[in-house]
Amino acid sequence: MLDLILAIAHHILVFSLFGVLFGELVLVKKGVDLATVTRVGRIDLMYGVLAGLIVVVGFSRAIFAAKGWLYYSHNLFFHLKVGTFIVIGLLSIPPTLAYIRWRRAGATPTDVQVAAARRWLWAEMVLFALLPAFAAAMARGYGEFPP
Repeated sequence: MLDLILAIAHHILVFSLFGVLFGELVLVKKGVDLATVTRVGRIDLMYGVLAGLIVVVGFSRAIFAAKGWLYYSHNLFFHLKVGTFIVIGLLSIPPTLAYIRWRRAGATPTDVQVAAARRWLWAEMVLFALLPAFAAAMARGYGEFPP
């Protein structure tokens, strides 16, 4: 039962994270106003909280659920998935810092600043698309290497 609960929680969190990232991409556009910048800042905070919960639930699942740590720790696709998630997290730092700067400045960002933030967001989206492929391969036993 724990395995099922952790799997459901993990999937809901990952889909939610994607929705939040997509929301940022929709809201951060040319001509963004200060109210939207503030809203994006709150959404970005939710992004960070969701990412943290994904790490906690994901590793809980890997350690305590049905397949166990030995299965995951000896799977190439698990390491690719975790590594990609870390890179996505690192790519999310520049937009977060931009949102903070924009809000503190109290002025709308320039089109150049918005374009820069959107490039980071798109990079996250592209890498995010790899996560389900890695998860599917891992779940089917591909990428196993001996302990």
